[in-house]
Amino acid sequence: MSGRLTTHVLDLSRGIPATGLTLQLWKLTDGMSKLLCEEVTNSDGRLDAPLLEGNEMESGCYELLFMVGDYYRRADAKASADTQREMPFFLEQIPIRFHIESSMQHYHVPLLVAPGGYSTYRGS
Repeated sequence: MSGRLTTHVLDLSRGIPATGLTLQLWKLTDGMSKLLCEEVTNSDGRLDAPLLEGNEMESGCYELLFMVGDYYRRADAKASADTQREMPFFLEQIPIRFHIESSMQHYHVPLLVAPGGYSTYRGS
């Protein structure tokens, strides 16, 4: 059994999963960054498949980059059309750097986001 890397994003300001949020996974090695993938969250704020699994799971330093500015601009455009209300936001991108020690473990990196802040943790 091999490990995997997963994520999900919850929009705390609206109390819903962050649907349509673009994120990137980067591998950081010796001062260099390599883009491994770019994905978009589904209606549950999750991805349809793990970011890494099987032979792709390697120990090392990684970064998830969440494009929250684009997400809130789209959400605000829809909200403005529906209610004539825009929610100000502060964050443009959220980088989360973390280390994978074992390719046999499940690493889950959730993001709880609001227009003015965020929180993350190692989930299960």
